[in-house]
Amino acid sequence: MSEPEVWLRGPLPGVPPLLQPVAHSLIQCRNEIRATLSALTPAQVWARPGGAASVGFHARHASGSLDRLFTYARGESLSPVQLDALRAESDVDLSDDIASRLALEFEAAVEGAFGQLHATPETALLEPRAVGRAQLPSTVIGLLFHAAEHTQRHVGQLATTVRVVRGE
Repeated sequence: MSEPEVWLRGPLPGVPPLLQPVAHSLIQCRNEIRATLSALTPAQVWARPGGAASVGFHARHASGSLDRLFTYARGESLSPVQLDALRAESDVDLSDDIASRLALEFEAAVEGAFGQLHATPETALLEPRAVGRAQLPSTVIGLLFHAAEHTQRHVGQLATTVRVVRGE
């Protein structure tokens, strides 16, 4: 019998109860990234079947957007480093180890997110937060949940693109 999906395995230690769905989602994404990126060649990582976004873009964007949305949830503005990373999400890197580096970058983003989830008190979840240059309104919980769903969407697109570039 296979292990149940992450959200059915029970609460994660140190994560506030209202943030458990965010944590479960991020773990599911981390598991998917580990399973799908490992065997790809650099050409497969950057292939754009039918003009779709590449696996590499989805991996970088999932990592970067997770970091950016959690930054907004802390009430902070994006740093120049984060803005540079955003601009470089589509840059092709044909290094032999690109797939493993992208997986490690995603794992680091998830670990950073977990540190923040552990430190976020439930009493702060409804605090207002501003998003982006336009300072659009959100809340801490709105940003954290959107980060999880946005990450899941890109990891799903990554997994589908992997199947296409492998010809499965």
